[in-house]
Amino acid sequence: MGSFQAPPGMRSSALLETSCGYLLQELQMIWNEVGEDQSEREKVLLELEQECLEVYRRKVDRANMSRARLHQELAESEAGFTHLLLSLGERSLPGRPEKMSGTIKQQLDSITPALREMRLRKEERVNQFRAVQGQIQKISAEIAGQSEYDDSITNVKVNENDLSLKKLEEYQNELQRLHNEKNNRLQQVEKYIAAVHDLSATLGMESSMIITKVHPSLNELCGISKNISDSILAKLNSTVESLQEEKQKRLEKLHQLCKALKNLWSLMDTSYGDRYLFSHVIDQLSVSSAEVSDPGSLTLDIIQQAEAEVKRLDQLKASKMKELFLKKQNELEEICNKSHMEIPSRSEMENILNLINTGEIDYAELLMSIDEQISRAKEEASSRKSIMKKVEKWILARDEERWLEEYSMDENRYSVSRGAHRNLRRAERARVTVNKIPALVDSLIAKTKSWEEERRKVFLYDEVPLLAMLEEYNLSRQEREEEKQRQRQIKKVQSQVVVEQQNFTTSRPSTSNRRLSNKSLNGGFGNASPLNRRLSLSIQQLGSNGKNSVSLGTSFIKEGKKEQGKRIFPRPNFTSQLRDDTASVVSTFSGPLSP
Repeated sequence: MGSFQAPPGMRSSALLETSCGYLLQELQMIWNEVGEDQSEREKVLLELEQECLEVYRRKVDRANMSRARLHQELAESEAGFTHLLLSLGERSLPGRPEKMSGTIKQQLDSITPALREMRLRKEERVNQFRAVQGQIQKISAEIAGQSEYDDSITNVKVNENDLSLKKLEEYQNELQRLHNEKNNRLQQVEKYIAAVHDLSATLGMESSMIITKVHPSLNELCGISKNISDSILAKLNSTVESLQEEKQKRLEKLHQLCKALKNLWSLMDTSYGDRYLFSHVIDQLSVSSAEVSDPGSLTLDIIQQAEAEVKRLDQLKASKMKELFLKKQNELEEICNKSHMEIPSRSEMENILNLINTGEIDYAELLMSIDEQISRAKEEASSRKSIMKKVEKWILARDEERWLEEYSMDENRYSVSRGAHRNLRRAERARVTVNKIPALVDSLIAKTKSWEEERRKVFLYDEVPLLAMLEEYNLSRQEREEEKQRQRQIKKVQSQVVVEQQNFTTSRPSTSNRRLSNKSLNGGFGNASPLNRRLSLSIQQLGSNGKNSVSLGTSFIKEGKKEQGKRIFPRPNFTSQLRDDTASVVSTFSGPLSP
């Protein structure tokens, strides 16, 4: 009897029961045919029933285990999906229903695609986080100055529990901030490097060695990324500051050398050609440290050349200063002599020359002092110019007056001799000039007094007060005029005496008259009257003192020249005393007769 096969599609419990019934009937038929007893039959049926229960129980247990596994998978999937949603910061996945229904497998089939998509999103988000965090770590390492950094993103640890876009945005903002800081640091580094290049070029130094000494990565020839750490920035800053300090020191030193050069050039009247050699150095005198940027403008060679020139000029300064001082002294004396002013004493000048020889004097102050003296002398000479012109006219007029007096005393002036007509014409001109002397002297006195009041000092002419000279001249002139008047009166008296004598002789014999006439002509006054004797003595005395009267007007000038080199400080009563002394002299020595 063949085995029973259930029809296709009938795998339900009813089919099972039908199949079991057919098999049981077939077993009964076999037992009937065999003649199996009833107890064996019941025993076998009991065993079949037990075996069927065991099979059912195993299947049920397996089905329970499968269902539990499916429940667990569904729960894990839901839990994983929820965790992914939370870690990614999303509330739900579009396209997936909030509440699932159907069998367990249907629920698994509905969540599995969503779970797969969420896992893909997570992986993508993790890569984004890893890339951003890797850049953050790399830039942070560069900022921290780590020379070696493994830029593989495998070393980056991502917190998968927080993969939200908000967190990613925070990392991206941090990365952007680090990028900006890196760029700023790179700009600072480039700025410092450029400053080092400029300062090194100005100072004549090798910039590459200075930069490499700070850090090798800063040298572009090294081919590695620049170190932008805080320590490097601090070293670059200190390097730039030290270069700027060196630049300031050199510039200050160069300024000092430039001032010394200009002073020495001015002291020694250095030629333009010698000055032109250091014109590029002098140009730095008027600029500040920030304005000095030309390459090689502050090298040690330039400073050493300027120092050598200053040293060379210092060695020549003493001899040149002595020569220049003597030149300026001569200039000052020439100005004083030309304007008849007081000249500095020789002893003072000799002391200054001794100080120049010993080097114990400040040459700049010395020249400044003598330049000031020359300036004051020029200014005073300019103020004396109008007075000096009148003084010259007065001296010329006085010379003409003296010549006219001498000419008037010459008894042969009217003789027909060679050149007499010229003297006559000169005498006529001299009389015109002499007539102008009083007005000239009065004007000169007024101008001199105005000058003295304005300057509050005495106007000296060859170290003699000009007003005293003019007053002496006026006094002398007045005395000469009075003397002329006395001489005229004497002539009148003398003429009267002669007339009386002539009248007296007419009443005596001829012999007596002849003897008296001879005595009168021979100058004998023994028998004359006392009046005639006094007049004759006065005439003789006036004739003997003629030369003293002519030279009286220049007595102060001669005395001043004898005492030249000494300083004269006029006393308050000097003029009145001088007038008194002059009056006494004039009263003793009478002047010559005028025509």
